[in-house]
Amino acid sequence: MNLEFAAIHYRAIRDRVRATDPQIDEETLADTVEGLTNLHEIVQAIIRSALVDQALASGLKCRIADMQDRLERLEDRASKRRQIAKDVMVDLDLKKLTAPDFTASIRPGIPSLMVIDEDAVPKTYWEPGEPRLRRQVLAHDLKQGEEVAGAALSPPQPFLTVRTR
Repeated sequence: MNLEFAAIHYRAIRDRVRATDPQIDEETLADTVEGLTNLHEIVQAIIRSALVDQALASGLKCRIADMQDRLERLEDRASKRRQIAKDVMVDLDLKKLTAPDFTASIRPGIPSLMVIDEDAVPKTYWEPGEPRLRRQVLAHDLKQGEEVAGAALSPPQPFLTVRTR
């Protein structure tokens, strides 16, 4: 509201001074109108506020980058700890571990597709156009027991599930 009012006031004074003295040069006109209005102070405050916002945004970007690094470290650490727990449970043949705040269990894994030699995989498993392996179709056929040259299923790897409810 103050900005709109100041802008209207600024234009009115500028037009009145120009009408009173049509020969006035632009620099004198600008100085005269600036002295009679507070528009410049309002715009300066807006610009200062924008500069503060930019500084906060820059600081926040830095903080987000630091926190993103921390997030990645925590996720990596959690993954490694889950892997340790899974390995111990598999080695000791512990199928289930119940605690007051969680239940952990080892589930059998599902074999995944391993392409050993792409050149040996039959053309039926390639999409037309630019050659692209249709991995889902190939994996499905292998799981159905078909022998496919150049591809096999990996041995199933057990995985750890943890429920916290």
